[in-house]
Amino acid sequence: MKLLMKYLAVSIIFLSILTQGVLAANKYTTAELINIAGMQRMLSQKIAKSYFFYGKGVRPEKTRKQLMDSIALFDKNYHILLNNISDDNVKDMLVFVEMNKDELLPIAKKPFSKDNGLLMLDYSETLLEASNDIVKRIENTTNKKIDKIVNLSGRQRMLTQRIAKFYIAYQSGFKDVNTINQLKQSMQEFEQAHVVLANNKRKSKQITDELNKVAKLWNIVSKFYKDVQRGGLPVIVLSSTDKIMAAMNRITQMYVELGKK
Repeated sequence: MKLLMKYLAVSIIFLSILTQGVLAANKYTTAELINIAGMQRMLSQKIAKSYFFYGKGVRPEKTRKQLMDSIALFDKNYHILLNNISDDNVKDMLVFVEMNKDELLPIAKKPFSKDNGLLMLDYSETLLEASNDIVKRIENTTNKKIDKIVNLSGRQRMLTQRIAKFYIAYQSGFKDVNTINQLKQSMQEFEQAHVVLANNKRKSKQITDELNKVAKLWNIVSKFYKDVQRGGLPVIVLSSTDKIMAAMNRITQMYVELGKK
């Protein structure tokens, strides 16, 4: 009987390791890794957004700092993921992300031009797609609903920066239909996800309060985003999207902590 119990215990541990698939030494929980990988999605958009705002001379000291800080945080998160994920496919994707980030970095340090802006848009889209793939692979290792909520909440951070990116890109000369469509689609996705988060029953009072604050601010400032073709209001767009992003970051962190209980 003791031998059987020992065998069962070893089997349970082995199966637990298999279900972790992508994860390495469990230094971070799945929710924490989803949060970190999800933050990379946001940073892919924030880097490009900050480049455009800085190029337009909007709050130059702030936007230049945002640009450099975002690149530094992207590097930090990259190494955390690289050291805590064992799946070879994810590691390959991480290497691809690093290569593209290294291509983007010299552009980020150059003065704004239409050509550099186009490259920045292209690289930010590639980084977003690759980073999102990494999030999905990590999420696929878990069946916990709270981990999926962490992903959804974290994605809202990215959408705020994506909205601001396309808004300021339009003002910087990229006045094509695709720019407008991407902005509007991002807004629609943000609103749909907010409804899901608001209706999710597993949340604390603090999360509910923060979501209500986001909804109130969104109702006010979303009109400015929709009016992209009229132009102007870059400072309002910059500050409001960053406020919503900061709130969604707090909410995501709270969901991560909620998953530990």
